[in-house]
Amino acid sequence: MNTSEVTRLSYENKKIILIGTAHVSRQSAELVKNIIEEVKPDTVCVELCQSRYETITKKKKWQETDLLMVIREKKAFLLLSNLMLSYFQKRIGKKLGITPGEEMMQAIASAKTVGAGLHLADRDIRITLSRTWHMMRLWTKIKLLAGLVTSAGDIGAIQEEDVEELKNKDMLTFFLSEIGESLPEIKRTLIDERDEYLTYKIRNAPGEKVVAVVGAGHVPGIQTHWEKPIDINQLEKIPPKGKLSLFFKWGIPVLIIGIIVSGFFMAGSTAGTDMIKWWILANAVLAGLGAGLALAHPLTVLSAVVASPITSLNPMIAAGWVAGMVEVFLGKPKVMDFERLPEDISSLKGFWRNKVTRILLVVVFTNLGSSLGAFVAIPLMMRVFG
Repeated sequence: MNTSEVTRLSYENKKIILIGTAHVSRQSAELVKNIIEEVKPDTVCVELCQSRYETITKKKKWQETDLLMVIREKKAFLLLSNLMLSYFQKRIGKKLGITPGEEMMQAIASAKTVGAGLHLADRDIRITLSRTWHMMRLWTKIKLLAGLVTSAGDIGAIQEEDVEELKNKDMLTFFLSEIGESLPEIKRTLIDERDEYLTYKIRNAPGEKVVAVVGAGHVPGIQTHWEKPIDINQLEKIPPKGKLSLFFKWGIPVLIIGIIVSGFFMAGSTAGTDMIKWWILANAVLAGLGAGLALAHPLTVLSAVVASPITSLNPMIAAGWVAGMVEVFLGKPKVMDFERLPEDISSLKGFWRNKVTRILLVVVFTNLGSSLGAFVAIPLMMRVFG
């Protein structure tokens, strides 16, 4: 038993064997199989939440996705982020000739073989990504998206020996290592909080003999928190939007309208009209550009262009939602698009080819373009007073 990958812990009357794995390592899967079948625990804990467990065990789950509901519930970026993580793992797995998450699938299979209960120990990926998104500023979100895209090019250089480095880092952290220091929100919610959550779930797993299978990057954090009290309810909350967020939501529209009205009264009707022109132009062009970068249908791009100057002044709706819904109606994904998702997300090109992921890209890119348009428009409008 490799002691560098296996940690023995105890909690109350429980004896726990913690296995630190690489999510793309064949050796990790073999280690999991050997330990579970040798120890025959009462319970096997896995670093999965319910939705990720169903993705692994229910191959047709994607076909049940309601994209209109995803857009209405403002979860397009969350779903796209989840798919990007799957993309990274699939690319590495394909390069090394292994199945991503093989050690988790092996843990599930071995638990069934020895008659052990299965305990899902990770926080729901939707809560994790929601907490991350809510805590990030607009510029940080842009850097995150750019980091996800540009880091994809680093995959081709990964060799099998690099898997050892992956054992010491969370998957997302590995690919965002260059910008990770400037994104503390990501580390806190994606790694530190999950360390605490995994600790709580493993400690409270049923049975006296437990084997827990987690990414090796979480092992030091679990050891750090092992004897500490943990508020699980706090970790499952989606934080309310802060005052700054509320300002951007309501204050920016009020500010824009105030600037335009001031322009009419202080600088004349021509100046006021110019302000409206700059507002429409900046929002329309950048929102349309965002939709265009996602390879949206021409009518979808047009809808983004038309909607952005209006939705930017309405805190209750976003240009990306309008564009995304138009894209759904114009090119409604078919069953085969959902069936091809696992294959298509194994390449960056596939994200734009598959109708499901393209719709998500349309929503996210259009919203980012529209948000940038609002900030670009303000200094252009203020020039009228100069």
